[in-house]
This record gives sequence, structure tokens and C-alpha cells, in this order.
Amino acid sequence: MSDLNPTPESRARNIRCVIFDIDGVMTDCKLYLTHDGEEIKAVNVRDGLGLKLLMKNGIDVAVISGRPSAAMQKRLEYLGVPHIWLATEDKLPAYETLKAKLGLSDAQMAHMGDDTPDLALFAHVGLALAPGDAHLKAKAAAHWISASKGGDGAVREAVDFILAAQGKDE
Repeated sequence: MSDLNPTPESRARNIRCVIFDIDGVMTDCKLYLTHDGEEIKAVNVRDGLGLKLLMKNGIDVAVISGRPSAAMQKRLEYLGVPHIWLATEDKLPAYETLKAKLGLSDAQMAHMGDDTPDLALFAHVGLALAPGDAHLKAKAAAHWISASKGGDGAVREAVDFILAAQGKDE
């Protein structure tokens, strides 16, 4: 008999790929601009370690973000994130491409997002995750919400939740 109302923990046990948004998830949702208009991003080092922990435990990591960011591209490459889509306002085609490439089902996919552009993915993935300070519509659609804010440990908290549900230690 299938579970008609699965818990976030039971959803997390199936996850084989986690997709993250950048602004408001990996960062604090603020844009820091120099006088030349260059963007500066602040990231949480523990969140970066979380991404590496997922990969170490055999869970694919991807980023699909609506905005371009040279700084985040470099950071994600440094961390070894293999699937990166930036400047991708319509996230669903990238999601479908990634899912097909990895040979996974919706139930095996998770997405952490913070605002209305993430809702299309939330409607498809097996586990929708949101930072504690996400937009109300994102929180309402999420299966799990972190206590931490975006850019302040929300990614690591989500990673720890998924790994614990799968019985995996760091």
C-alpha cells in the first residue's frame, strides 16, 4: 500500500539529486553592488561543505538559478558541483533535462527554493525544501522548511535532514 500523505522524512529517503536556487537559498537574498555595478555575494562555508557531503554520499547536486553570477559559477565549480544552470528564468526545462540525464524520477528529485520562480519545480519534485525566510508562497508549497535563513546555513540544514533520513552520517 502506498503512502497517500508521505512525511518529509519518507520523501527524503528517496532523494538521489538535490537542486538548489542561489539568491535567497545559498545567499541572503541581497545583491551587494560595487560602484562599478559588479555583484558581490556572501556565502556560508557550511553550506558549501553540505554540498560536498551530498556528493560524497552519492547524491547528485545541481543549481538552477534565474540570475547570472560569475562569482557563484566559480564557487560552484570550486566545490565540484557538476550540474549548473545560471540565467535560467524558466527552470522547468533545465529540471527535465537534468532528470533525464540522471535517469531519475520526480520522486528522487529535491529542490530548495525561496520564491515564486521555484514553485514550478516544487510541483514536480519529490521533496520541496525552503529556507526559513522564504516567501510565504514558497513556504506554503514546501514539504520541509529550515529554521535557518537563506545564506545563513539553510542549505546545510537541508543536507543534514536528507542525510539523516537516509541513515547516512557525514
